[in-house]
Amino acid sequence: MQKQVCMGIVCLCVLGAIACAGCTSQQETKVYDQSSMADLAAYVQDAAGYVQTAGKEIALTAFDAPDGSFILGDWYIYAYDYDGILQAHPYEQDAVGTYRGNWTDVRGLPVIEIAQETAANGGGYIAYLYPAPEGGVINESATETYEPKIGYAYPAGDDLWLGSGMYFGDTAAGEDRYPAAITGMIALVEDGALYAETEGSDEALAAIGNVSGPFVDAEGHYLYAYDYNSTLVAHPYLGERVGDNLMEKEGPFGMKMIRALSETAAEGGGFVVFVWPNPDNGNLEELKIGYVLPVNDEWWVGSGTYLSEITGVDSALVVR
Repeated sequence: MQKQVCMGIVCLCVLGAIACAGCTSQQETKVYDQSSMADLAAYVQDAAGYVQTAGKEIALTAFDAPDGSFILGDWYIYAYDYDGILQAHPYEQDAVGTYRGNWTDVRGLPVIEIAQETAANGGGYIAYLYPAPEGGVINESATETYEPKIGYAYPAGDDLWLGSGMYFGDTAAGEDRYPAAITGMIALVEDGALYAETEGSDEALAAIGNVSGPFVDAEGHYLYAYDYNSTLVAHPYLGERVGDNLMEKEGPFGMKMIRALSETAAEGGGFVVFVWPNPDNGNLEELKIGYVLPVNDEWWVGSGTYLSEITGVDSALVVR
């Protein structure tokens, strides 16, 4: 198969819009824009089509090859069965054939379980933290290299599902590092931390807890604040829960979200992806990309953006 990479556009030889194993004069060239989330979905769906046309074993061999036809820039296909067994991965070949259904990202998000449920329910976008491959190797132990990633999971028959992903920076326009929704969220958190530094904790916590205050924007994004023991100290919409310790609060997939956020803040801040009800979508559970920063040695501040704000499509999770 021929492939071409130029200016963020990747060309993959396809037959009838399905990725193929070798090019002939009857085949068309499918173009994938590696800054497009829609094209990421198409890429995974086309790979699923290849499973149907080429057969499972041939397809898995193609997906598994680190220099194979499905390696398109930073994009690659990984495959799992519905028992959580990794069936193909070009950069994790030592793990192929092993159970990974309980694998979590660096902050404890059960990525494979969520992706599998998403695929089983017809496919869709997910979000998680993951290191980028370097020199043909992914080092999942290098915790400092994890970056937020948009993924797409899709069924490929009754016993197989496929996934791929793109880093947030690949979706941004121009010199932006992240999508606009994420950039705005980070700015809100930074503003809150700076406000606390300049105005003091009492003033800042009062402002964060004020639904009409400076840290609730027109789209309903807001700041929240906890101490490092995961006790809520300010929230514009959950004022009645201030003083509650939420260290053990679990999401529908078992992740202790507030604990993960507090630990991240204590380590200097950063991203955490977790599951949280979306009030703008009937309080259905949805992946949320959070960002936190320490304020001082007593408390920290954070905010979040739902996955649907980035993808532009309904990203509610089906939770059994």
